[in-house]
Amino acid sequence: MNKDQVKGVAKEIAGKVQQEAGKLVGSKSQQAKGLGKQISGEAEKNYGDAKECIKAANKH
Repeated sequence: MNKDQVKGVAKEIAGKVQQEAGKLVGSKSQQAKGLGKQISGEAEKNYGDAKECIKAANKH
């Protein structure tokens, strides 16, 4: 697991927490920011996954 994968998962979790907190307090803005953070985290995780695949493919 590389740093991009770890950072991506961390952003996803933080986004989920922020989105749920927004739901609890009735803030659409916080819900949207949380969703955005989740999407950003997912993209970063996917980038890290791609790097790992390339690294693995170059070993063979």
